[in-house]
Amino acid sequence: MSGLLVSLQGAVAQGVLWGIMVLGVYITFRLMDIADMTVDGSFALGACVCAVLVVNKGVNPVLALLVAAAAGVVAGAVTGILHTVFEIPAILAGILTQISLWSINLRIMGGKSNLPLLKVKTLISGLAASFGMTQAQASMIVGIVLAVAAILFLYWFFGTEIGSAMRATGNNEDMVRALGVDTRMTKLLSLMVSNGLVGLSGALVCQSQKYGDVGSGTGAIVIGLAAIVIGEVLMGRLTSFYWKLTSVVVGSVIYFVIRAVVLRMGMDANDMKLLSAVIVALALCIPVALAKYRLRKDYSEGGEE
Repeated sequence: MSGLLVSLQGAVAQGVLWGIMVLGVYITFRLMDIADMTVDGSFALGACVCAVLVVNKGVNPVLALLVAAAAGVVAGAVTGILHTVFEIPAILAGILTQISLWSINLRIMGGKSNLPLLKVKTLISGLAASFGMTQAQASMIVGIVLAVAAILFLYWFFGTEIGSAMRATGNNEDMVRALGVDTRMTKLLSLMVSNGLVGLSGALVCQSQKYGDVGSGTGAIVIGLAAIVIGEVLMGRLTSFYWKLTSVVVGSVIYFVIRAVVLRMGMDANDMKLLSAVIVALALCIPVALAKYRLRKDYSEGGEE
């Protein structure tokens, strides 16, 4: 039983840290209606930048988090420029950036695929040592604080004039453009903010797990979509934008708790990506199938009358 509690504690900690990444995915996928494939690359970028700065450069771990977030912003800007300036479809622009980031991340890491942080002090290990906590407990506290801060920032930002224009662009781009708003700029900003959060999340996970890896972002977009779907199922009736943002992080925590439970039940860890993909596919397919079924039923009932 104690082993399960430890696993669940670690799952909650990872859930809130990854939840910041899911907030970034929510911005592009739900608010802007863009499937941004940059996420896998920018998550690993944040982890690699953080690891190199802390281990090789001796940079303060908090400053390393900020630099990692800035690196994510740059990655998002590249995708945004490819999409808005050169009119490359958003999904293809994201794929191009993601592929490029694999090589860039290897360059940042000095040709190494991973870099351990076992011998250096990080924000999370420092907190754990100062207050006699476990790594998971410290990760949970840091994750909750930063996730709440991210939610409050996004709630404020999307209530501003530029933030409202970004949300409106996702709802009806043609109408917003007719009102004189530069939708290219709103798309670019959304991708930058989104990937900034993703990069920050990658750096936090790096400090929590005490290593940076060029492959740490593999499947991040699927995890993000699965967490969004879970959050919407659990808290979909809450219409406030604040609670919608909160549901994203809650969905991330639930996802990692489910993952911890099924792994302890004996499921192969390599099958988790498949499970995540199935969850997302079902969540996207079932509403469409139900709508078609209702439409066909209405037609048949109308014909009988």
